[in-house]
Formats: sequence, C-alpha cells, structure tokens
Amino acid sequence: MKLRIAIWAAAGFLVAIGWTAYFIERNKDLAIEPIVSTLIRVSCPISIFGSHHPVSQYAALAANVATYAVVGLAIEALRLSIQTLFLTFRFLSAD
Repeated sequence: MKLRIAIWAAAGFLVAIGWTAYFIERNKDLAIEPIVSTLIRVSCPISIFGSHHPVSQYAALAANVATYAVVGLAIEALRLSIQTLFLTFRFLSAD
C-alpha cells in the first residue's frame, strides 16, 4: 500500500512538472483557453488558490504531491476495504 501511495505522489509530481513546463513554454501574450483552465484546476487543485494569490512553483509542486498522496491514500483504503468485503462475502457464500 505504501508503494501505491508513493506512485500517486509521483504522479502528482509529474503533473505539476508538466504544467510548469507548459506555462514556461507557452506564449505569454495569448489568454489561457477555458479547456486549459479547467484541466489545470482539475489536475492541480492548488491552481484554484493560485488564481487569486501568488503561489511559487515549489509550493504548487509540494501541494500537488501532497494532494495526490492524500487522494491515493483514500483510494487505496477504499480499494482495500472493498477487496476485504468481497473476500469476506465470497468466504461466507462458499458455505
């Protein structure tokens, strides 16, 4: 379970790095399209806060890693409980 949560955190790191690279390379004169704005708010939740207050790239990176780790923890706990419930139900129905 620890490895899976670490994978979730690594995914958050890669998403934040990807958005950082995108915003470094894109043309600053063009406005951000609505689809890009929606995608960044879904995949990097600190950007919601960052649209009103300045957030450094390092803080956004750390917040995204932490957010993905918490989401991974919740999903893995849910997966484990569903798996346990399924195995218990299967064991009880075998009788």
